[in-house]
Amino acid sequence: VKQFEERVAAYCGTKYALGVSSGTDALLIALMALDIGPGDEVITTTYSFFATAGSIARLGATPVFVDIDPRTYNIDPARIEEKISSRTRAIIPVHLYGQTADMDPIMEIARKHNLRIIEDAAQAIGSEYTDGRRAGSMGDMGCFSFFPSKNLGGFGDGGMVTTNDEALYQKLVYLRNHGAHPKYYHKIIGGNFRLDALQAAVLDVKLNHLDDWTAGRQSNADFYDEGIRKRGLEKFVQTPARETGYRHIFNQYILRVQKRDALLEYLKKAQIGCEIYYPVTFNNQECFSYLGYKRGDFPVAEAAADETLAIPIYPELTGEQKEYVLDSIAAFYRE
Repeated sequence: VKQFEERVAAYCGTKYALGVSSGTDALLIALMALDIGPGDEVITTTYSFFATAGSIARLGATPVFVDIDPRTYNIDPARIEEKISSRTRAIIPVHLYGQTADMDPIMEIARKHNLRIIEDAAQAIGSEYTDGRRAGSMGDMGCFSFFPSKNLGGFGDGGMVTTNDEALYQKLVYLRNHGAHPKYYHKIIGGNFRLDALQAAVLDVKLNHLDDWTAGRQSNADFYDEGIRKRGLEKFVQTPARETGYRHIFNQYILRVQKRDALLEYLKKAQIGCEIYYPVTFNNQECFSYLGYKRGDFPVAEAAADETLAIPIYPELTGEQKEYVLDSIAAFYRE
């Protein structure tokens, strides 16, 4: 585990990395390290995997949602400040689909209001901001997932928290093992958030191949971009935005499409694996109804939830398979 932690820290450009049991537990333990709890508010996007908001709520704190940038689907920095209150303690920007959020303005807001930043980098290991800083190295802590479907996936669940702050790292170490220091003596209450040595061993080997796999995904994305242009599909299909100077690692390749649900059915019938990330924004989830949001409060995110679709992007795709995906999309819009 230690060896894998050191290699991930080096890969992400941080001083420390702490292996944990999942990406969800990475978020949870990071919030616990900041003593976030009842009465506190944490600002985050309304459009992400459930764990981002669920982890905040599980600690008794209140998630406060912000709409997204219509191009990148990441949190819109221009909408954060209006959501800050006297109870706000932290911001969780999510680096969705493998491209980092626009971090400079977010860091600026956090500095101005004395807030902490936890990067949700579950889908973004190795992705880079414009200045080359990597996901997980910019905020107070970065949270990663090694769920099998991720670019770096284990043989089961696993996660990691990165940080440059020695005091936070030390606290995370204690929290990971029930807050014990030394063994059986507990100053704080933690949990069992340990990363299995077996998972660390698998991931440590796979890390050697990560950059090659990422290059494969990037080349598949280029192929799709060009294929959609060549087939004249731009009026039906919008390809993923790539911000200038960023390193996008394409954990997903997300299309914004017309007649999304019908296209999804059509592609599934053609035996093409595709998925909707994410069909329901947080403000419209039943479990968050107590927060008092309603449909229409976050129009940009809600449109993305209704119009986007992920198609296969994994590095082992053959040219023939990619052509089949593109031809199938073209056939659907011809009908």
